[in-house]
Amino acid sequence: MGFLAVLVAGIAGFMFGAIWYTVLAKPWMAASGVALNEAGDAPANQKDPLPYITSVVGAILVAGMMRHAFVLSGINSFGEGLVSGFGIGLFLVTPWIATFYAFGARPFRLTLIDGGYATFGCTVIAAVLSLF
Repeated sequence: MGFLAVLVAGIAGFMFGAIWYTVLAKPWMAASGVALNEAGDAPANQKDPLPYITSVVGAILVAGMMRHAFVLSGINSFGEGLVSGFGIGLFLVTPWIATFYAFGARPFRLTLIDGGYATFGCTVIAAVLSLF
């Protein structure tokens, strides 16, 4: 049952990311400086499967570690999971993103977009895990 929970939670986190970055596509492209296609409306590597594979595998790995931490911490209610997932994203993942981007002289807006995904993506993963 644990493997299924991790898989479903990871896929839910990945799907949330697809929605997040669809809604924020234009500001993200502008802030990230990613190379764009000839029309200038999508990343040039949009058809490359590697970023999508990396993203889904990453989300599953995050879900696996979050499940492990939740079991060890005795987090077993929806509310506890939601707060813990939010905290993991906001206070563990986002500061690393902010550090990388600060040293890389990346726009603060990119930190907000990617940190927002980390925060709410972890919250979604935690919500799904807590439902199992």
